[in-house]
Amino acid sequence: MVVKSEEGRELRSFRFKDEDESQEVRAVERRILLETLANQLPPGVVHFSSKLANIERTENGEIILELVDGTRLFTKILIGCDGIRSSVAKWMGFSEPRYVGHCTFRGLGFYPEGQPFEPKVNYIYGRGLRAGYVPVSRTKVYWFICFNRPSPGPKISDSFVLKNQAKELVKNWPSDLMKIIDLTPDDTVIRTPLVDRWLWPAISPAASDGRAVLVGDAWHPMTPNLGQGACCALEDAVVLARKLANAIKSETESVEGALRSYGTERWPRVFPLTIRANVVGSALQWENPVVCSLRNNLIIPKIVRLGPLLEHTNFECKSL
Repeated sequence: MVVKSEEGRELRSFRFKDEDESQEVRAVERRILLETLANQLPPGVVHFSSKLANIERTENGEIILELVDGTRLFTKILIGCDGIRSSVAKWMGFSEPRYVGHCTFRGLGFYPEGQPFEPKVNYIYGRGLRAGYVPVSRTKVYWFICFNRPSPGPKISDSFVLKNQAKELVKNWPSDLMKIIDLTPDDTVIRTPLVDRWLWPAISPAASDGRAVLVGDAWHPMTPNLGQGACCALEDAVVLARKLANAIKSETESVEGALRSYGTERWPRVFPLTIRANVVGSALQWENPVVCSLRNNLIIPKIVRLGPLLEHTNFECKSL
């Protein structure tokens, strides 16, 4: 990893293995990850264009899903993994995720002849503004820009406008970042408000309700400041699959009990990570010039110990 100031001055660089032998970073394009997982499913299992219109529970506890095309699905188990605006979470009584005060641009730079970067995570810190980029394949480089904004603002769907807005924010920053943005196809650029939901014990609803359960962002949306949102969703999936498999094989354990056990096991992992991601993001979005100077000249180069900061990535999924 390399951390620089907005002027391009290197503040710190390190190898993850030097900080903590257990650490590594793998940057993967999400589309490739999803396709790889989906290709392991039996043909015809995934149904597209199936937007959810309504959820209802019958008197005997069965959950029925109604799609916008009128199709009705009678479920044995409902697993809601429908993202931060989850219809299932809303039906189960969860509050809307809370906006945290900053938005992010994201995109994928495309180098048809091969991208020129070393396998490094690159961060650039400014005042109330930060950016980063990392290669995700031989030809693609992921980048982001995170900026403060008091409200999410209007939704903009014109990708050309979004790309120009992103470039305007960092127009005087290191040229590598600008070139990556220039080489980004317009239709890969998105802007999203960052949100999270804090799962306070005894206040927030449980992760499951009967035979309905939440996974990933639908349950615990978190800001991307620790790079753990999608990772936690994968962890959820491993734990949930194991709990369900054991319940289905068992003659004594119920499915409802397995779903409750999943929530009990995962909560101590995801709740602290959500808070930590929020706090880290708030600190990295400082605007005060004195505080930013201390961050760049003292805190990052000399004080922060990176090994403990990376401990949150340690998760043992055991045998699959």
